[in-house]
Order: sequence, then structure tokens, then C-alpha cells
Amino acid sequence: MKAWRVLWLGLSFLIAVLLVWAWQMLAEYKLVSPVFLPGPDRAWGALMKGFMTGDLGRKLLSTVGRMFWGWLIASLLGIILGAAIGTSPRLRAYLSPMLEFLRPLPASATIPVAIAILGLSDGMVLAVIAFGALWPVLLATVHGFSGVEPRLYEVGRALKLSRVAVIGKIALPSASPDILAGMRLGLTVALILSIVCEMIAGRDGLGNWILLAARSFRAPDLYAGVILLGVLGYLTAVAIGLVEARLLDWRRRTK
Repeated sequence: MKAWRVLWLGLSFLIAVLLVWAWQMLAEYKLVSPVFLPGPDRAWGALMKGFMTGDLGRKLLSTVGRMFWGWLIASLLGIILGAAIGTSPRLRAYLSPMLEFLRPLPASATIPVAIAILGLSDGMVLAVIAFGALWPVLLATVHGFSGVEPRLYEVGRALKLSRVAVIGKIALPSASPDILAGMRLGLTVALILSIVCEMIAGRDGLGNWILLAARSFRAPDLYAGVILLGVLGYLTAVAIGLVEARLLDWRRRTK
């Protein structure tokens, strides 16, 4: 198993190297105009320059902050509401039509409404991010709690546990894989919406950096921002994956 993992990691690294090499060849032989496709060396230089001046670092922190707080609000609301709905068949029956109506609504489509209500403010950006990231967490939590074995609730009643204690001590551990999967997807949505809102609302961040670089034909800065965005997405996925593995380690030990 470990040998196969090393092999796949090696192949992934090789593919990445080949892609960078192909990119460099396209730029060096000007098969694509340098105005639109600078070489990876120029993109790397722009990335380093942005960090050395501190401008790109500040924008990165702004984007990460919006992403994190929007995702945290969405996760808390999603888990609380999802637990209430998932443990109550009556609530699920009442709220199912509304959830099915709101679930497919693209969060980006709510941006004009959010701007009309909250203006071009950080509050508007946070509200849109939280709204978009809420649904993966909420629906996953509802699915997780509704799939808990009914006999577990009977055990809780037999032990004379309160409803809150049953949810926290019995249902929550059983539903945790679904909840964590929803939170992982919600974090991806939060990052995407952070970039979109920064572009539309003109808030300081990576989205605004990329948009201004594109408008002024600063291709190296544009690609530097895109590369940094990809690295940020990868690191957040790895981080939440490690947290998920740590929190669900008890399931592996009990099998």
C-alpha cells in the first residue's frame, strides 16, 4: 500500500513538472502572446515581488479571513439547524420544500440582493459567503442525523438522557462523518465566494488583485494571483483533511 502511494505521489510530481515545462516552452517560443501567457519564471518573479512588498501578503490574509469567518458562521448554523431538522421527522417534513427551493439557488445570484440590502461592505461579503457555505454543511448534517440508527435514540431514552445529551453524546458521533464532509465542501465554497465577492464588490483581497491585474494586462501578476489561489485551496483541503482524519480516528480503531 505504501509503495503504491509513493508511486502515485511520484507520478503526480512528474505530471506537475511536465505541465510547468510545457508552459515554459509555450511562453519561450511565443506560441501564445506574452501579453496573455508569461512564462512561469515571470509569474514566480511577480509572486515573490508581491510578497516582498507586502501587498500580496495583505491581500492573502484578507481573503483567508473572509473565507474562514464566513465558513465558521455557516458551519455553526448548519450544524445547529441540521441537528434540529435531522432529529425531528416533523421538522423535516415541514421544511423539506423550502430547503429544496433554496438548495439549488447559486450563492452568487444572491450578491445583487445582498448589495442592495447591505451595500458594498465587508458585511455583505461575509453574508454571501456564509449563505453559500451553509448549504453543504446543513444538508450533510441533516443527512447524518436522519441516518442515525433509531435504536441509539432508544438507548438514550432508556438511560434517561435529555434530548440535548442524546444529540451530543449519541447522535453527533454517529453523524460526524457526514458533518465533516459537508464542512470540507463548505470550505471550498467559502473560498470561491470570497474571490467572487472581492471581484464584484472591490474589496481588498486576492480576487481584487487578480481582477485589477487582468484589466491592466499585468499578466505576471494575474498568474501569480491564480497560482497563490490554487496553493491556498490545496493547503485548506489538506488542513481540513488532517483534522477530519484526526476526529474520525476512533472509527478506524473500532473497526
